[in-house]
Amino acid sequence: MKKILSLILALTMAVGLAACGSAEAPAEETTEGTEAGEAVTLTVAATATPHAEILAQVVDVLAEQGITLVVDEYNDYVTPNTAVEEGEVDANFFQHTPYMDQFNADKGTHLVSVAKIHYEPMGIYAGMTASLEELPDGATIAVPNDPTNEARALLLLEAQGLIEVDDAAGLNATPNDITSNPKNLQFKELEAPMLPQTVEEVDLSIINSNYALQGGLNPATDALASEDPDSDAAQTYANIIAVKEGNENNEAIQALVKALQSDAVREYINETYSGAVVPMF
Repeated sequence: MKKILSLILALTMAVGLAACGSAEAPAEETTEGTEAGEAVTLTVAATATPHAEILAQVVDVLAEQGITLVVDEYNDYVTPNTAVEEGEVDANFFQHTPYMDQFNADKGTHLVSVAKIHYEPMGIYAGMTASLEELPDGATIAVPNDPTNEARALLLLEAQGLIEVDDAAGLNATPNDITSNPKNLQFKELEAPMLPQTVEEVDLSIINSNYALQGGLNPATDALASEDPDSDAAQTYANIIAVKEGNENNEAIQALVKALQSDAVREYINETYSGAVVPMF
């Protein structure tokens, strides 16, 4: 009987020790997971040119701070914003503030600007008509179909003396707000990425510099006319780092902004894009 009781006691102690051992294992794994979690991955949605190219310049700088920068490239103006709103990415880099504000109003999103990085002067490019002076009556002009960039295109045409736009329309101007159109210009509204692909199908195209660059056009030399880099438009249409409201002070986001607003990035922009992209810091 004593031997049986001793055996039962031994077995009970063994099971107890085993149970204690299994309880300690997750604690050790949790500690390792915490240490591994100290490294930060920052994902930024961007259009390819020049945004992703500019972001590539700060990958190593952020890596030295323990931040892995991942750049997700997009070819439209909608998905990068919904991705930030839904938490699929941490930030995006492709748009200016008027576009973001209009997007928030239309889609009910909560995006905010963290910093201005650069400005891309919008340009007018030749298609079937070689110059502004040769523009015929009834010519067709291709313009971006999103509200703020279409208004911007119309204001650029106004600056060339080709049309007049109702001042009250401002950054919401559409062809319906044109008050004077002596050449009876017609407007073809297209998705911004499509504009460089259709230049030969219209008389003139008004294209954002990022898509002009992607389409093999040089805004500094190929544009018949472009926005003045020293104008108010430069401040209004500066391209920004945007995040979801509440994430503005995130340490990794602030590190990204500091890296982008550096002398090295300014030099890269000036040397690479020759005026087609202008630093705003």
